Amino acid sequence: QVQLVESGGGLVQTGGSLRLSCAASGRTFGSYDMGWFRQAPGKERNFVAGITWGGDTTSYADSVKGRFTISRDNAKNTVDLQMNSLKPEDTAVYYCAVDGRHRRPVITTNSRNYDYWGQGTQVTVSS
Repeated sequence: QVQLVESGGGLVQTGGSLRLSCAASGRTFGSYDMGWFRQAPGKERNFVAGITWGGDTTSYADSVKGRFTISRDNAKNTVDLQMNSLKPEDTAVYYCAVDGRHRRPVITTNSRNYDYWGQGTQVTVSS
């Protein structure tokens, strides 16, 4: 059974940092792109960051470029999201996800292309 478990969320003040981690189990995801999405109350789930299966290419939403960094460790089957200079508008539930298409060279921002999802972790940034 495939499981993705996020951790590292919490409450932080504006300008602070958090590091989210996602641990995958049930299968090895070293050949699959992975991503982070977020969903604020009453809003759609949006792409935040993605990383190719080999870790050589990353992609970010414009709203987080220069502040967030995605990384992965295929030996540990984990993907992390380092979030710096946090703003109140970053408040949301953050989800990690796996693009189930094998060895895609281009990161997709479309949530429908991601087949496996974690349960989410809440990030709240106070002003």
